[in-house]
Amino acid sequence: MTYRNPPTTPRKSATFDDYTLSEIRRAAATGIYDIRGAGAKRKLPHFDDLLFLGASISRYPLEGYRERCDTSVVLGSRHAKKPIELKIPITIAGMSFGSLSGPAKEALGRGATLSGTSTTTGDGGMTEEERGHSKQLVYQYLPSRYGMNPRDLRRADAIEVVVGQGAKPGGGGMLLGQKISDRVAEMRTLPKGIDQRSASRHPDWTGPDDLEIKILELREITDWEKPIYVKVGGARPYYDTALAVKAGADVVVVDGMQGGTAATQEVFIENVGQPTLACIRPAVQALQDLGMHRKVQLIVSGGIRNGADVAKAMALGVDAVSIGTAALVALGDNDPRWEAEYNELGTTSGAYDDWHEGRDPAGITTQDPELMKRVDPIAAGRRLANYLKVMTLEAQTIARACGKNSLHNLEPEDLVALTIEAAAMAGVPLAGTNWIPGKNSF
Repeated sequence: MTYRNPPTTPRKSATFDDYTLSEIRRAAATGIYDIRGAGAKRKLPHFDDLLFLGASISRYPLEGYRERCDTSVVLGSRHAKKPIELKIPITIAGMSFGSLSGPAKEALGRGATLSGTSTTTGDGGMTEEERGHSKQLVYQYLPSRYGMNPRDLRRADAIEVVVGQGAKPGGGGMLLGQKISDRVAEMRTLPKGIDQRSASRHPDWTGPDDLEIKILELREITDWEKPIYVKVGGARPYYDTALAVKAGADVVVVDGMQGGTAATQEVFIENVGQPTLACIRPAVQALQDLGMHRKVQLIVSGGIRNGADVAKAMALGVDAVSIGTAALVALGDNDPRWEAEYNELGTTSGAYDDWHEGRDPAGITTQDPELMKRVDPIAAGRRLANYLKVMTLEAQTIARACGKNSLHNLEPEDLVALTIEAAAMAGVPLAGTNWIPGKNSF
């Protein structure tokens, strides 16, 4: 009698999973690398790996809805004559006109103004829609210099010098030809319909000493009124933060690899940079070592989704956060009601990877005149304001539960980590222990 092993269930490789196999086949068939929008999709240590320690006997909680919990923040008080004063510590990140439609930019301005916060131009220049509906607008100064002119620098309420972005630190931006309409081409001085790739570095400075000169030039152009931000991708946050302070920044913005982008190589998005959680403590430490913590404000972005994320970032020492992807979803992007049309594009409403194609059914990441009509800037702005309100209420709820009458009073002692990786990155104890990996014994 011949003995036969019972059949087993085939096991797929964890290294060569379905997506990896499909990418190999796509690369073999086309000979080009993949380009997409959004941020990293791989599983990374994030704010979900942290928990708050609410008050009990050792801490005295505040009564919700009766005891005040302050959310205001002042940005740019180091040198600027007119620092930015915000009602909430949640700002709107830079997303360009070109990447986004005009109605979407208007909606961002409307929502931010209703919420008492600021929005940011992104690459490509300042649109009248955004300036007209943004009470406080930050103007981004990028290597491309698209749309840059002294008049708009003076019309802005702050200037953000962009050195790097979390989705692609060390890389330049992309805008594919199908999104370069007549208006976008005119604002950027580009030929219509031709793919654009921005430079990866600024043409007139190569290090912190030159950056200091550039910042002084921007201050002179704006009569020392406007706060100057410096934005860096999450690569070497300690040294980049320290050098930005040395160069004279009023505010440092650190963008982790969960931050999105309009378009870049997927291999870049998934393999360059550090998780947002890993960037915060080194940046805060740099400010503390220089005696500049809270004097130079720190903004962190990349994967901020709810009030708990806001509270956790602030407990680790940041002054404010910035949102991009979440803001677009609040406006109505990637809405399941357009699922059939997303399917026609070969994607799904939950993938967030079609932004570069210029055919967004929601009308937000497109320059198609017919699709843009689907965006009602007033209604979309109200949705964004509602979302920002909920985020703020959630953060306040947590702060009160920790006995804090201001979001800025949250501290690392209010946190524990669920994983060794998160504990090491955030510099807080592993839950159930007093152990901070790399700092003390178990």
